[in-house]
Amino acid sequence: MDKLKQFFDIKFWKFILVGIFNTLVGEGVVLLLLHPFGWKAFSWGAGTAAFIGTVVGSVVSYFLNKYFTFKNKEKGWKQKVRFTVNIAVCLLIRVAVATAVSELCKAASLSMFGMDVNTFAANASWVVGACIFVACNYIGQRFFAFKEKKTPSDSDRSC
Repeated sequence: MDKLKQFFDIKFWKFILVGIFNTLVGEGVVLLLLHPFGWKAFSWGAGTAAFIGTVVGSVVSYFLNKYFTFKNKEKGWKQKVRFTVNIAVCLLIRVAVATAVSELCKAASLSMFGMDVNTFAANASWVVGACIFVACNYIGQRFFAFKEKKTPSDSDRSC
């Protein structure tokens, strides 16, 4: 039970808060690029807008989680690489899980809430994929990208 409390500590809730904020920023960028207030010269495709929004949201996530959530003081490029690898792996896991959920829903002809099978499969796969992404991303950022360095006094306490 102590390990569970330790896992879902204040860092977890800060991570969730940062995630909400960086999602709003990233999706705001997507909407701005797709609907640029009549600026026809800046018309972006949905894929490009989504990519740019994801990159902007990830940059916001990096800085807020580094300095606010995990209060990490490590300097250098290695941490940025670990963060980027973590995001890439989480996205791959999300896509794999979402694809599997979608195919399972279609194979079982699942439908709810008055949706047709394809619509339900798309929505269910998006929700499950998003939840998997958040869980993997938290674990990866906390224990890989922004991993706390053990100090000699930390190891002395475990004896």
